[in-house]
Amino acid sequence: MQQTDTAIKTIGIVGGGQLGRMLTEAAIPMGFKVIVVDPGANCPAAQVGAEQIVAPLHDEAALGQLAADADVITIEIEHVDTKLLSEINEFGKPVHPAPATIAMIQDKYLQKHFLHNAGIPVADFVEITDGSSAQQALKDFGGKMLLKTRFGAYDGRGNMFVESEEDLENGLKFFTGQPLYAEKFVPFTKELAVMVARSTTGETAVYPVVETIQERNICLEVLAPAPVEKDVKKQAEKLALDVVSQLEGAGVYGIEMFLTEDGRVLANEIAPRVHNSGHFTIEGCETSQFEQHIRAITSMPLGSTKLVAPAAVMVNILGDRDGPTEIDGLGEAQSNGAAIHLYGKSPTKVDRKMGHITVTGDDLQKVRKAAEAARKAITV
Repeated sequence: MQQTDTAIKTIGIVGGGQLGRMLTEAAIPMGFKVIVVDPGANCPAAQVGAEQIVAPLHDEAALGQLAADADVITIEIEHVDTKLLSEINEFGKPVHPAPATIAMIQDKYLQKHFLHNAGIPVADFVEITDGSSAQQALKDFGGKMLLKTRFGAYDGRGNMFVESEEDLENGLKFFTGQPLYAEKFVPFTKELAVMVARSTTGETAVYPVVETIQERNICLEVLAPAPVEKDVKKQAEKLALDVVSQLEGAGVYGIEMFLTEDGRVLANEIAPRVHNSGHFTIEGCETSQFEQHIRAITSMPLGSTKLVAPAAVMVNILGDRDGPTEIDGLGEAQSNGAAIHLYGKSPTKVDRKMGHITVTGDDLQKVRKAAEAARKAITV
């Protein structure tokens, strides 16, 4: 494959988990070397060919080494040191997405302000500064809201549903000392997501709108394309493009959304990176989100985002227990026509993302049944 920017030969990634692993799997066949910073020896990305700097993600010396050795730097997780990344960017080593974008997204309250100020529809929200402001928010929001931490939350951690004074008291106690905000509870019928790529040249590419099935605030399944009406898909695609047009820096972004009972699409959160809701693209689309991200940050033309089959379903493989990683049932799962991706993590933990399964085919419901059958065959 011909590169547009021939000066880029080495890609640096802050983080070497499963997303770093799949970025590495995409980058190496494209002719790039990959270096990751990750605290865990033999991290998932290192297992598939990335060179690893074993250090915490916020380690100044490790990031300095990454900046010296790589031609462009990106992230696989947003919980990074944006101040150091800004300094690296200012000294001439490009960082994507822009550190300012990552910093804004890290603070979920500021993220909501950003979306609101850009004219993007979101749920009503307010900063929580003390008990009285929390009580006022619960009253203003009709007695139902989500109490959320501003920083560090993922997979539902840092969120608490509140519908009573007792819930509120418990939530404030649980989150003691953490900056908080609240969002009005929005009754929704589906959770949707759209992956959007933007290159260094400004070219954009939009992936099909998907439905994400959540339990315990963790994504269990992704259905592509989302089983929704055409007007909803158009709303979601426009919203996603509108969001990404406001962000600085190249790469793939995940835009998570709610479909409300009255048919409106609201933005929920932005992921400044490849995302779980785009894993289906490895087998399901002509260009995976991981290859697309590499293309975007290295100034290559973006690839096609078309589905290769009418339907694709991704099911996460979550840990069933805490302890050493032991995986059984792969043969039976593959007999269902499933593509299985394991992340090389150890130990396993309850609800830890250990891998995922993708099945493609002609009928969404049949494909979903096959993917779920493959997941049931596997124990972790």
